[in-house]
Amino acid sequence: SSLLYSCQPYFNHLESTGRSSVSLCAHNPLLSFSQQLCDRLEQLLLTYASHDLISLDEAEPNSISHFCVGQVQLGQMKVITFRYCKPTPYLSRVDTGVYKRMRWNVERRQEDHRRGEDSEEEEEIQTDYYFLCYEDIHNTHADPDSESEDASNNNVVRMWSIGQWVQVKPERTTDNLYDWILCEVPEASYRRLLFLGRNEPSSCTATDYLQQLLLTCHQDTGGCKAVIP
Repeated sequence: SSLLYSCQPYFNHLESTGRSSVSLCAHNPLLSFSQQLCDRLEQLLLTYASHDLISLDEAEPNSISHFCVGQVQLGQMKVITFRYCKPTPYLSRVDTGVYKRMRWNVERRQEDHRRGEDSEEEEEIQTDYYFLCYEDIHNTHADPDSESEDASNNNVVRMWSIGQWVQVKPERTTDNLYDWILCEVPEASYRRLLFLGRNEPSSCTATDYLQQLLLTCHQDTGGCKAVIP
């Protein structure tokens, strides 16, 4: 874990500088280096896991299932990016058929007009969670007599998307502390917002998509809607 913490300042610098709106094209090499650092760190953790030095199982308390790959300020939003070392079930105790590969914690400051201008109270921060996920979908258009690779894989197509964590249990707005105490693992649905097709995007490209989605949702008063790039 100390290795991951030591890498985080470098990720933060590369992502925040590389995604700056000033001379964005000139900062592309920084994002490329950030992607290389992410890939190398992921491979290192997978190697450790293959020798039983660490666990990648999210259900285990001391596991290292994911690591932070930087954060960036996007207007009034702070986006913190995490990469899962391997495809991980969306919910640890429920088989949804959805597997997550990345997570973004998006922190938004909530304005409270009831407070006075001279109030020293801290601003309320709301955190939303977005994921890069895939799910294997049955291809109803596949030719059952075909000898192609797709047909040999039980006519299944792997589709990638970016979606949002929608809290189901306990209810996100509940004020009852016991609801959270009695719930060992929160449950949520996966709200698909951006369909990416069959190919897995790199962590850098996926974050580009997420930022575009957030900016679109911020400008659209009707909220986020599922789209295909």
